[in-house]
Amino acid sequence: MTQIIEVLRQEHRNIERLLRVLERELNVFDRSDRPDYEVVLAVIEYFMDYPDSCHHPKEDIIFAKLKVRDPVAAAAVGDIEAEHRDEAKRLRRVALAVENVLGDQDLLRQDVDNVIRDFIDHQREHIAMEERVFFPAVVKALQPADWAEVTLNLADRNDPLIPPGLEEKYDTLWRRILKLEGEAEAARSY
Repeated sequence: MTQIIEVLRQEHRNIERLLRVLERELNVFDRSDRPDYEVVLAVIEYFMDYPDSCHHPKEDIIFAKLKVRDPVAAAAVGDIEAEHRDEAKRLRRVALAVENVLGDQDLLRQDVDNVIRDFIDHQREHIAMEERVFFPAVVKALQPADWAEVTLNLADRNDPLIPPGLEEKYDTLWRRILKLEGEAEAARSY
């Protein structure tokens, strides 16, 4: 049981690192400098696919068990699936804003900043809620048989639309983003 939660927590830490990368690039943009758009686009690519393909399905399986085991605790968590959909909408707004900047559209820097900061802030709020409310609720409510079933469901996710090795692909992308960001920071410090 705690292994699955620890995996989700590690994924949250990885997501937070990418949010910090995006925030650093946004700070460069806010200074009227040119951020490293290769980094920004790679972060957007990661967020476009990884959460819905790999992270959220794990949470959804666990949340379904929580709703059965402890509906009151599940209600306290709220509509986690709707929050995930809202985060995807915010990300699409980020992608559009960056696309418009790269396409030399007339935009106010503050509008671009607002869209990206909204995404970052809501991601952090969502992760904090899951860490503070959702994870403790499932650790308390789910029984060993529930965890065994969750583990089995996670292992049996042979969705033909999700190719084998997908999580490894995103781990590689995550590492590439961190490397690119390090290189961008080093180049800016000269």
